[in-house]
Amino acid sequence: MSERSYPGSRQRIDLHAHTSWSDGTTGVGELFAAARRERLDVLALTDHDTVAGWSELPAAVAASGVAAVPGIEVSSEDGGRSVHLLALLVDPAEDTELAAETARARRSRVERARAMVELIARDHPLTWEDVTAQVAGETTVIGRPHIADALVVAGVVPDRSTAFGELLRPAGPYYVPYYAPSPVAAIRAIRAAGGVSIAAHPGSVTRDDDLPLDLLEAMVEAGLDGLEVDHREHDDAERARLRGFARAHDLLITGGSDFHGAGKPNRLGENLTAEAVLDALVERAGSGTEVLRP
Repeated sequence: MSERSYPGSRQRIDLHAHTSWSDGTTGVGELFAAARRERLDVLALTDHDTVAGWSELPAAVAASGVAAVPGIEVSSEDGGRSVHLLALLVDPAEDTELAAETARARRSRVERARAMVELIARDHPLTWEDVTAQVAGETTVIGRPHIADALVVAGVVPDRSTAFGELLRPAGPYYVPYYAPSPVAAIRAIRAAGGVSIAAHPGSVTRDDDLPLDLLEAMVEAGLDGLEVDHREHDDAERARLRGFARAHDLLITGGSDFHGAGKPNRLGENLTAEAVLDALVERAGSGTEVLRP
């Protein structure tokens, strides 16, 4: 995957990365040390439905010299279709609607994971203990990536990507849905928490189809701030389609690696965000949460 950058952007900015607090394999400090090795200047921490790693950001920034954008990748759902939103610079307080929705989604993810393991175990050698053994350190979310890693260890599939493409895909035989708010409700909750909302990988090839234009239009109407256009699961045609939609609707255009550590081939910094876009999202945020700089 070639690196995407922008003329005139002095900083290397990656706005999508995960740690072991959700479904990544690295801790926060290790993630930012890796970001320094990849010559990144700014990295967003966007674990799934949790801010648990945020408390470790000040030390990670100080040690690495890489600035941090606190964020969350928020789960939402529309008609059986999974829709992820990057919620950047939100208020992390526990009494917000966003916090309540993400907590409910985390609980539902665990219930869903148990149900999927029970279904898979009918046909393949897999137990719940196999799945929990794949958790790297402390975590707040157990989900499909941990199931995928357990399937790799068991020799059922060669890698995590194959597991997602065959056994764990939404239209696959073992998929179980979980609770998540609608994209419109999630965007409104992100805005109420003072954050900026970006539709994450909206044309991802791991979905059964792209997000339809009428859904994207409804998300814009609800206050969507941007689209993650530059992502490894978007080919050139998809990037051009999404970039055209973003420009037509005055949306911010971002890029990110969606880094998960050893679990996926994604490389930190393989897709980047323009410095002017980071400035714009900081200006739009109203939560009091700030970019942490060295």
